[in-house]
Amino acid sequence: MKVLYFHQHFSTPKGSAGIRSYEMARRLIHHGHEVTMVCGSYGGGKTGLDGDFVRGRREGIVDGINIIEFDLAYSNRDGLFKRSWLFFKFALRSVRLALGLRYDVVFATTTPLTAGIPGIAARWLRGKPFVFEVRDLWPELPKAMGVIKSPVVLGLMSFLEWASYRSATRCIGLSPGIVEGIHRRGVASDNITLVPNGCDLDIFSGDNEPWRPDCVEENDLMAVFTGTHGQANGLDAALDAAKVLKAREQDNVKFVLVGQGKMKPALEARAKREGLDNVVFHSPVNKHKLAGLMASADIGMQLLANVPAFYYGTSPNKFFDYIAAGLPVLNNYPGWLAEMIQSNGCGYSVPPEEPEAFADALQDAVKNGDKLKLMGVKSRALAESDFNRKQLADCWVGWVTGALNETAV
Repeated sequence: MKVLYFHQHFSTPKGSAGIRSYEMARRLIHHGHEVTMVCGSYGGGKTGLDGDFVRGRREGIVDGINIIEFDLAYSNRDGLFKRSWLFFKFALRSVRLALGLRYDVVFATTTPLTAGIPGIAARWLRGKPFVFEVRDLWPELPKAMGVIKSPVVLGLMSFLEWASYRSATRCIGLSPGIVEGIHRRGVASDNITLVPNGCDLDIFSGDNEPWRPDCVEENDLMAVFTGTHGQANGLDAALDAAKVLKAREQDNVKFVLVGQGKMKPALEARAKREGLDNVVFHSPVNKHKLAGLMASADIGMQLLANVPAFYYGTSPNKFFDYIAAGLPVLNNYPGWLAEMIQSNGCGYSVPPEEPEAFADALQDAVKNGDKLKLMGVKSRALAESDFNRKQLADCWVGWVTGALNETAV
């Protein structure tokens, strides 16, 4: 079977972005299918192609995946207008491929929501099965965050969301809240499945050389955050806790924030202004380098802004990396991940916007090393039992390829 796969922010493990699409494509190939991956040029990602762009695109085969990369450079630092324009340019170029290439099933994954446009075209203009994967609920999340306020824009996004779901033969949600959100829009439960992000057990089990940033001592408790420094991530919560620990003279806890994003300059400026030398900012690293950092870390921080829509409506890559690495997780918002941490005893769950409780958890980790190690063991056990990427990918492959004999919902 030939699968045409659209993911604007695709990356191989050589980049610093999530690699869900890479692993899913590789699993399709493992099962004997052919994959053409269509993507843009993402600031944190690496497609594996390094040739020149010709007429706005370049092509090649990387690890068995046929990749078509458009010369559309995207960064999380870009403004809303520029990002929106890039999303639509990618969608329009993708529609041409969806209408012209030979394939059996078209698959598209968000974000952005415009990823569904080539799938809609393939379904209604060529009668092709279309599988739509939803990583975040749009426009619910940007509306809840107040990022987009225009009723016209929100209305158009809501229509595009409905059209994508209505056109899809099958849908995939990455969290329980996303699955429920798709169902609320009129999609039958039988046409939706849950396939959360998974754990790359091989990457985080290999011979990765442990390392720490230069200013973090071996006897420091190192709490790491690895991901986008954006408005949604609410990283001021880490700085708030760092400030509390400074006031308590708990100097052997270091916050290491790895990544990039629109809010990073403001966070760096705040840390400098307030003398938070217990906060360390580090540039993004690839997956294998990240595994080495986590091998030396003591706890992973799963942080988000206090937006109720996030509680059950997200499936963050970083959480699954943490537990794959056997790290206890400190989570600062309610929801399905907090419940999982509590029920499995693999970390701390603290209330949102309570820096004192955040700091208390880290001080407890400092004082109770044996307890922390046991939490790490339980994290790894959870990763192996429930979130093995290969097992989840096999379920995903079956769901995607099974769409060939289905009709649209």
